[in-house]
Amino acid sequence: MPEITRREFMRRSAYLAGGGMCALSTGSGLLMPTESRAADIAFLETSCGENHPQPRRVLVAYASMHGSTGEVAQAIGQTLCGHGVAADIRLIKSVNTITPYNAVIVGSAVRSDKWLSEAIRFVETNRIALSQIPVAYFLTCLTLTKGSEENSGRARSYMDSVLNAVPEVKPADVGLFAGVLDYSKYSAGMGAVMRYKMRSKGVEEGDYRDWDAIKSWAGRAAGAIAGAGVKSGSAG
Repeated sequence: MPEITRREFMRRSAYLAGGGMCALSTGSGLLMPTESRAADIAFLETSCGENHPQPRRVLVAYASMHGSTGEVAQAIGQTLCGHGVAADIRLIKSVNTITPYNAVIVGSAVRSDKWLSEAIRFVETNRIALSQIPVAYFLTCLTLTKGSEENSGRARSYMDSVLNAVPEVKPADVGLFAGVLDYSKYSAGMGAVMRYKMRSKGVEEGDYRDWDAIKSWAGRAAGAIAGAGVKSGSAG
């Protein structure tokens, strides 16, 4: 029995050491996965809409741990292009300047109840330029796998870190989207930890992203940040 007690103590200590996590959880107080199978992860970077007549150009910049937030960014960018906008979808680490853009959408997965650090730094570094053009934010988070006002409010609070750090940048809209729980992205040990904790929260492995909601938000964002000349109607 002492052996079991020791294991349980170590397991709980690991959870506490990890801190809060949203992108792969239903709340705070969970272990943040630091190990992943990087070879299996694709971080998308594409462009679209260049052939539109005199398009307004929008940057969709994102930070992601396991690639699923990049797929959300891709869907947002493609929806913008369906509304007559030219969009570049880029991993934040690949963005050297925002000078060419008429507007910027910034999104991130969430760790320890806030955006990933590179996303916050991106807004801080570009605070002057971003304060002078239309901006929108989004996040992905498994807190939203179970719809409730409480969970929506908790997910919205994860934006406080960047909103408070860079108050001069005022987003026209904020998109809150559920994420993906994919154990294949973790090492064997981390996967076991995540399975234990997610089952205790009643969250099964799966893709919880609502693509209709994501595209609907992107369509609204097109009007909110891209300005006049944007096509009306929904993009497929």
